[in-house]
Order: sequence, then structure tokens, then C-alpha cells
Amino acid sequence: MATLHLFPGERSALLDLLADLSPADWDAPTICTGWSVKDVAAHLLGDDIGRLSWGRDGYVNPAFTAGLDIEILPGLVAAIDRQNAVWVEGTRRVSPRLLIELLRMTGELTEANFQRLDLQALGMPVDWAGPEPAPVWFDVAREYTERWVHQQHIRDAVGRPGLKERQWLAPVLETFVRGMARPLAGVAAPEGTALRLTITGEAGGEWITLREAGGWQLGNDPAIAATATVELDQDVAWRLFTKGITKDEARQSAVITGDAALAERALDIVSILA
Repeated sequence: MATLHLFPGERSALLDLLADLSPADWDAPTICTGWSVKDVAAHLLGDDIGRLSWGRDGYVNPAFTAGLDIEILPGLVAAIDRQNAVWVEGTRRVSPRLLIELLRMTGELTEANFQRLDLQALGMPVDWAGPEPAPVWFDVAREYTERWVHQQHIRDAVGRPGLKERQWLAPVLETFVRGMARPLAGVAAPEGTALRLTITGEAGGEWITLREAGGWQLGNDPAIAATATVELDQDVAWRLFTKGITKDEARQSAVITGDAALAERALDIVSILA
């Protein structure tokens, strides 16, 4: 799945959005608890700087793991949350104008760094999908979703919808559904059991997670008979997968058929570290 070509357009849209904000807009609260629009923009800058520092330059923050075991998922999440909080607090002295200028620069550098990578090679795990090494293209796609989602948080906060067209949102959903197998990992089911997830809307699609001898595997073969089916609207789906809405809120508009207990597992997909 290709996402690298989307980075320049996503960043350009973000910069145009930020340049048009009023002082009140910059201070508006977002769904990210305790963070304003300006804080979310600063967090995106931190994403770029962090990725360039360790991914391009091989530099590891020596304080990142202090007192925490990042070999287990809760410890990794705690370390990331702590680092993010320290970064956002430290950048509150940075002006909106300077944030925009820095985001323009780091956006270009980040894309250039991704361009030099072998996208088919195995790299670091995408932890919310599983502990196994992941193809580099998947890691890059995860980085795209991070930037797209936080731009949506800003857009929601200031009432400026955008980037919901298929070219922007479909790759986000395609990436997120790769987290389907994780909530199914502990489900005992006979081989051939299948959970179908249908996401409606311009950017939607259909995916099957099939129980095979080695575990649950994601696919998209429409010929497979589903044991359970869950249908979600595209806006509900991405918000659910990023914990922007609760499972109960998503269930209100979900259409579930077949094995209800199995279908519920699709509502447990979390495609962020949280």
C-alpha cells in the first residue's frame, strides 16, 4: 500500500490550515485531552523531529526509557505519553508563526528521509498491529495516519473539515484495519471462521479476517462466507480505531449480523498506541 506520495499534500493542507487560524483558533481545545490546537501542531512537529532524529540520524533519547520497561506494551505507551507531554509543555513558548515555519521544514526533511528507504524491507514492528517486524511501507503508512488523524483533530476543533476524500482517507482506513487480528488473537474458533468488516462511504472498503491454522489472517476475498459481519460508516470507523469515540458510541450506528460475540471484536480495533 503506497502512502509516501501523500505526505507533501497532507503537509501542504496542514500548513494552509494553520496559516488561516485566528489567535482564538490556536487556543481552541481539541479532543486530545489537555491539548489546544497549538499543542497538537507542536506534537506533529515533535513527530517529525523524533522520526528524523532516530530514523535518519540514529539518535536515541537516553531519557526515553527511564524507569520503564518498553519491551512490554504498557511500558512503551507510558514512555511515549511521557515524552509527548514533556515535548508539548516545552514548545508552548514557540509562536504559531514559528511552528508553521518549522513544520514546513521538517515536513520536507521527513519526506526526503522516507524517500531513501527500502519500503519492501522488514523494519520495526508497528506495535498496535503486533510485535513482529513489519515492512517499512507499513511503518511509513502508520506515520501518514498519525499526521492525518491529528490534522483532523485540529480541523474538528476549529470547524474546518477537509481531507476526507478517498485519496486521503482510504489509505488511513486500509492501514488501520491491519489491527484487526490483534483483538481476535485470544478468540478460539475453528478454521474457516471469518469476520467481515465493511466500512461505508467514499473511502470505505471491505476486509475479511480469517481463522487459519496459524492464527487469524487479514484478507479481502469477497467470496469468503462470513461468520459475522460489522458495517461502520467511514467517519465512525477512523474515530473508533483512534479512540476518538467509545465502543458503545460506535455500536449505536454499527450494523452487525451473524455471530454477535465475534462481531464485537471488530469494535475493539485500536490502531494507535494508547
